[in-house]
Amino acid sequence: MAAGRARRLLGSLWIALLLGQPEPAGAAARSGSQSLLTGSLVRTFTPFYFLVEPMDVLSVRGASVIMNCSAHCETSPKIEWKKDGTFLNLVSDDRRQLLPDGSLLINSVVHSKHNKPDEGYYQCVATVESLGTIVSRTAKLTVAGLPRFTSQPESSSVYKGNSAILNCEVNVDLAPFVMWEQDRQPVFLDDRVFKLPSGALIISNATEMDGGLYRCVIESGGTPKYSDEAELKILPDPEVAQKLVLVRQPSSLTRVMGQSAVFPCVAVGFPTPSIRWTRNAEELITEGSERFLLLAGGSLEISDVSEEDVGMYTCIADNGNETIEAQAELTVQVPPEFLKRPANIYAHESMDIVFECEVTGKPTPTVKWVKNGDMVIPSDYFKIVKEHNLQVLGLVKSDEGFYQCIAENDVGNAQAGAQLIILDLAPATTGPLPSAPRDVVATLVSTRFIRLTWRTPVSDPQGDNLTYSIFYTKEGINRERVENTSRPGETQVTIQNLMPETVYVFRVVAQNKHGPGESSAPLKVATQPEVQLPGPAPNIRAYASSPTSVTVTWETPLAGNGEIQNYKLYYMEKGQDTEQDVDVGGLSYTINGLKKYTEYSFRVVAYNKHGPGVSTQDVVVRTLSDVPSAPPQNLTLEVRNSKSIMLHWQPPPAGTHSGQITGYKIRYRKASRKSDVTESIGGTQLFQLIEGLERGTEYSFRVAALTVNGTGPATDWVSAETFESDLDETRVPEVPSSLHVRPLVTSIVVSWTPPENQNIVVRGYAIGYGIGSPHAQTIKVDYKQRYYTIENLDPSSHYVITLKAFNNVGEGIPLYESAVTRPHSVPDPSPMMPPVGVQASILSHDTIRITWADNSLPKNQKITDARYYTVRWKTNIPANTKYKTANATTLSYLVTGLKPNTLYEFSVMVTKGRRSSTWSMTAHGTTFELVPTSPPKDVTVVSKEGKPRTIIVNWQPPSEANGKITGYIIYYSTDVNAEIHDWVIEPVVGNRLTHQIQELTLDTPYYFKIQARNSKGMGPMSEAVQFRTPKASGSGGKGSRPVDIGADYKPPLGGSNSPHGSPTSPLDSSMLLVIIVSVGVITIVIVVIVAVFCTRRTTSHQKKKRAACKSVNGSHKYKGNSKDVKPPDLWIHHERLELKPIDKSPDPNPIMTDTPIPRNSQDITPVDNSMDSNIHQRRNSYRGHESEDSMSTLAGRRGMRPKMMMPFDSQPPQPVISAHPIHSLDNPHHHFHSGSLASPTRSYLHHQVNPWPIGTSMSHSDRANSTESVRNTPSTDTMPASLSQTCADHQDPESTAGSYLANAQEEDSGQNLPTAHVRPSHPLKSFAVPAVPPAGSTYDPALPSTPLLTQQAPNHPVHSVKTASIGTLGRTRPPMPVVVPSAPDVQETTRMLEDSESNYEPDELTKEMAHLEGLMKDLNAITTA
Repeated sequence: MAAGRARRLLGSLWIALLLGQPEPAGAAARSGSQSLLTGSLVRTFTPFYFLVEPMDVLSVRGASVIMNCSAHCETSPKIEWKKDGTFLNLVSDDRRQLLPDGSLLINSVVHSKHNKPDEGYYQCVATVESLGTIVSRTAKLTVAGLPRFTSQPESSSVYKGNSAILNCEVNVDLAPFVMWEQDRQPVFLDDRVFKLPSGALIISNATEMDGGLYRCVIESGGTPKYSDEAELKILPDPEVAQKLVLVRQPSSLTRVMGQSAVFPCVAVGFPTPSIRWTRNAEELITEGSERFLLLAGGSLEISDVSEEDVGMYTCIADNGNETIEAQAELTVQVPPEFLKRPANIYAHESMDIVFECEVTGKPTPTVKWVKNGDMVIPSDYFKIVKEHNLQVLGLVKSDEGFYQCIAENDVGNAQAGAQLIILDLAPATTGPLPSAPRDVVATLVSTRFIRLTWRTPVSDPQGDNLTYSIFYTKEGINRERVENTSRPGETQVTIQNLMPETVYVFRVVAQNKHGPGESSAPLKVATQPEVQLPGPAPNIRAYASSPTSVTVTWETPLAGNGEIQNYKLYYMEKGQDTEQDVDVGGLSYTINGLKKYTEYSFRVVAYNKHGPGVSTQDVVVRTLSDVPSAPPQNLTLEVRNSKSIMLHWQPPPAGTHSGQITGYKIRYRKASRKSDVTESIGGTQLFQLIEGLERGTEYSFRVAALTVNGTGPATDWVSAETFESDLDETRVPEVPSSLHVRPLVTSIVVSWTPPENQNIVVRGYAIGYGIGSPHAQTIKVDYKQRYYTIENLDPSSHYVITLKAFNNVGEGIPLYESAVTRPHSVPDPSPMMPPVGVQASILSHDTIRITWADNSLPKNQKITDARYYTVRWKTNIPANTKYKTANATTLSYLVTGLKPNTLYEFSVMVTKGRRSSTWSMTAHGTTFELVPTSPPKDVTVVSKEGKPRTIIVNWQPPSEANGKITGYIIYYSTDVNAEIHDWVIEPVVGNRLTHQIQELTLDTPYYFKIQARNSKGMGPMSEAVQFRTPKASGSGGKGSRPVDIGADYKPPLGGSNSPHGSPTSPLDSSMLLVIIVSVGVITIVIVVIVAVFCTRRTTSHQKKKRAACKSVNGSHKYKGNSKDVKPPDLWIHHERLELKPIDKSPDPNPIMTDTPIPRNSQDITPVDNSMDSNIHQRRNSYRGHESEDSMSTLAGRRGMRPKMMMPFDSQPPQPVISAHPIHSLDNPHHHFHSGSLASPTRSYLHHQVNPWPIGTSMSHSDRANSTESVRNTPSTDTMPASLSQTCADHQDPESTAGSYLANAQEEDSGQNLPTAHVRPSHPLKSFAVPAVPPAGSTYDPALPSTPLLTQQAPNHPVHSVKTASIGTLGRTRPPMPVVVPSAPDVQETTRMLEDSESNYEPDELTKEMAHLEGLMKDLNAITTA
């Protein structure tokens, strides 16, 4: 039964998840390992993917090639191959065959000029029947062509020590197969002799051994093909210098990420040149680099290229006499790579889903989608959204399968797939389903959307708990889409993204908690036709007419749909997100004021009388270049020696280049002769060495940037003086000859003279200073400078100063000096007035607003100067002296990030310039409370000594209580994985940190959690603590169990049973008779009075009934722990009542489902039905609170289930009470039903503790929705109720046996007696008094041994319903409406049980009789009123 309930619950949960989401795509469950129930079948995603995919292959004629492929699936997949998109027929192919692992073997590749059957693109296709198909990436098979030379080696000569290059150009496919021979012998390659990727041979540092005849040979599997021979001569070193020449320059390359790139650079001349490289004008360090290698001769090899390597590479050859350079650009391409792969999706028919796919690559990849191996063609229902994602609208069963995202660019392709499973709707749970919604109409019809409204179904006129699904499709299309209402009870929806002038068919289905109901009749609605707007303007063109203007032209739209009134031209700078527009009357327009050499996008929209039409596609154009508009930056001069000066600079600021910088123009002159100017034009490098200058002469320099349009503005003149002689820079400078300091208040003036040895180069001076140490700060100045002022120092402070001369070798010996700055002579300003009227306003649990007034401001308190306020605060704890501060410029400040329920103190000061006030008087504020944010800690569980079935739970308050703890709730269960609503709960008042729990099953593991609450609500639960109860020390008979008997236990009076039914100490029989007769007489008198009173009341007296009930309950006296909060009067205890259905069918709502916990052996073993073993168990043996410990039993908590999560909107609009029949006591399968009442606050019923032993006699009722309870009541009239029911008088069959056992025997077995179950607070405070039945009576108990296991009574016919009221148990009364007053919420920590003793002395009985007499007087007063 439990398994069936679980299946139904899961089914309903998935319906709610999948159909209750406002966004269908978001409703699909995504996980590769998830499974979802469809009826009773479990469907999971099937792993189906490629282990190996084919890769690109280069082959030669006649060779054999293997294209690898292997796929994984639980069922062995079938492998096929496609070539150029067409399946290969491998059965009849004698050269191509399929290997066992799925790979393709091609024997003896065929390739000729006119027949190339094997070259092309191959793709592996894997298929599993009844599952789907997936395809691999495509792999290219390239076959090298016939060998041919495009250039051959030529005879040449080279000076000894220089580099030589021998060309041998072949078609690209054969370059890897090129080899070289010297004098018909193979050339062995090494660091000095190496082959370029193109096939050319480079010999560096040539020696006489390198002379000879060279030829290149192509060996590609066939007959070798030889080139012409060329002679290389080695010449001796020339006596005179030879011009520097680049015999091989680098050329621009494009490489795929991970490949290697080689930039050749070969220079010859005398002296022998050296070669260095720069990248993007920055020096490239090759020494010690793992990826940058300088090959012999100067060529550069870059291994494992990445996007960081992109840029302009410059080869610079220098032999001391001259410098030449050449440039080449490296471009890196990146194959497609997935940033986000498609995920597996569960969905239902008619839903919309989106497969997400995000890729990157360079060039930008294109994306296509494949379903089960076939290309997905975009349509109305298959759409590409957000560039790469696939959206499928209105799913049908045939959409199930494998979807693959295939990304492709010029350098590769990749695929990633996901599975779509279409689920059948879970079967409806037991219960009525809604009928069809009524009167579905389209209240608003537009071109692109339709609004539908409808009325609730006949089966549920209120419809507050119903949700609706709207299914719609184009007429004639069998693919339905679904839209769900956003909240329960909503009866309208707007369907958007429709096509204009199209007929759609709509139907609406209502759903309740049992599942979807009937569909409404189809409704056909046609959307309105689209307004006739202009089409796009054709032939839009844009061209740059100047560096700051662009002209755009277009033609009249072909589909103008009427007269074109005007055009709107939109344009935007590339990389920006703000578009500008201009209105145009004609077919062309020139936009001025644009930025130079900048890309802009343009588009045109035509307007007619209906409005804007369709926009054209964007056209992009770049404005023309111009001369740079700003000079280069940061020009610096460095004197190298007596004849040369090195210049360094930076390019003009970004945005001022006005084009591509092609070089820089340097102009320089002697400072003494301003008319004689020399020009030097260099490349794009950012430095230049100017040589051939005169000794000891001052020169001025300026630099300007060049574009193809001309020269831009130049920098200011910057001067430097060459050295008189070539000074020594092989060592550091000597110590400066003198150092003088002059201290001021906040500065020190430092002056010095240069070192005495003037023959060592001095590049500048380093000044170090600090308080007590000269190493705090360092400043470097030019070598010409002789003094410097150190600023921003502290007055009256001792500073140590050091001076060192430096050059390129390093810093020289320092010279030290110290100085004390002068004291401050200005008096301190007078302090300001502190703020007044500081107030703290509490806004929330972590926020307090501080406000104040400033007496130094004018009356309007307007701040016009630069003053600011400092707010400081701390917690008001004596030990805490740490303040937090914040500045404010207004007369208030919002302090956030405070702790809840904490007292803070605040003060404010004002600062204006260098004047500050003292702190103001303090203001205090305590933040509001917040729910606890940490669970109770140090939870321990121990067994009570001498009572193995009783445990004691101890704990400590939460670390973050965030307020006064008002109570705790203990949860415990035997299943740690059970839903929390299936755990048993124990409320405890907030001032207790220990609690006892009785009547646990021996040798059973229990799990305990504790939750704290304060005035703001419940905090988090603690971690589960496990405790195993001790094993039993002895065993009783069948159905018996050990019972805890406290030291203060007394035998019950007069035959009251021990827990096992054995008689206890006898009491005098005459005393027993007197007690029974006295109690019986009093009971009969009360029953008669109450019955007369109840029959005289009408529904108009209900307010008086409430007052009477409160009056009666007000006279009750409770015995219990004085620390515990007393329970509410039973008169207003209706918030603890619940509605119970007759049929006892399992409730599908998981929040209200009980998961029973067997407590002892009797929980699962029915007791003997004989009278001897049960009929004497009449006295109430329930034990409530004990004065020294907080105790309870599971039997006393059967009605308290943790149902805090029940949604309020599921309650009926008014409180309803229904009485349910109790089957005849003669029936051995009798099961109790408690009356139930649902209130808007959803409190719970406490069942009566009846006079059976603890934990063995509690009848248990499943939860049910109140509307079901009303619907399942046998009579459609409101159930009658007497005063006893209204005032919460609860009678179990055992406790009322003396009152109606005889009458019950007269009833027909099919008739039922309704009761309302609540727990009386004291055995003698109930209106029903237990009595011993006649000796001849037979009695069958109602199987009280299984209080937590639901029992069905399927064979009981339901006839008329009789009402049970005091004194009228044998008669049928006319129905009376019952109105129960609502009551305030009762805190979970309030104890609903009161102490009751198991035996009573004569004095106690006398007191109780006097108490009953008081009740009778109250009832008489009510009757007369």
